[in-house]
Amino acid sequence: MNNKPKMAVFASGNGSNFQAIADSIQRGELQAELALVVTDRPAAFVVERAEKLGVPSFAFLPSEYDSKQLYEEMLKEKLQSLGVEWIVLAGYMRLIGPVLLQAFENRIINIHPSVLPAFPGKDAIGQTLAAGAEFAGVTVHYVDAGMDTGKIIAQQSFAVGGRTREAVEKEIHEIEHQLYPATLQQLFNQ
Repeated sequence: MNNKPKMAVFASGNGSNFQAIADSIQRGELQAELALVVTDRPAAFVVERAEKLGVPSFAFLPSEYDSKQLYEEMLKEKLQSLGVEWIVLAGYMRLIGPVLLQAFENRIINIHPSVLPAFPGKDAIGQTLAAGAEFAGVTVHYVDAGMDTGKIIAQQSFAVGGRTREAVEKEIHEIEHQLYPATLQQLFNQ
């Protein structure tokens, strides 16, 4: 009997956090099942990553639906038919709407490349550097109706210290790839 939590990873791009999660599962560090990768960009590299790992993926184009409610209803039905219990956002560049928020209440998690509440939204690293912030970092949080406003679960920061954007991005990715799977395991153990 498999009692590992089933999760769907939502991503819009490269999928490096998806890969880190999948690798953690393969190493036995994260006790979970990857039921599905969902993307709103059919050409996103995350689809290729999922295919290589044998994880089913589902791509859709929001523009083909008359409303967010309609495509979220479709996603909800698909996720529920697979027995998905958790939605894990990993570079998914859309706000989650009421349909999924209600269906997966307190079971949608996001990772954001800043120390929230500072620098929510797009290009958080650019925002951090433009503001001359002393610290950059990563936040794992529950998803609510706002943009990066949900309850914080875990954070890790580091001193920027005059580093280039590339150096800051590299450190953020290294932290994300460790912090996200570890935080998910802690949540699943509760």
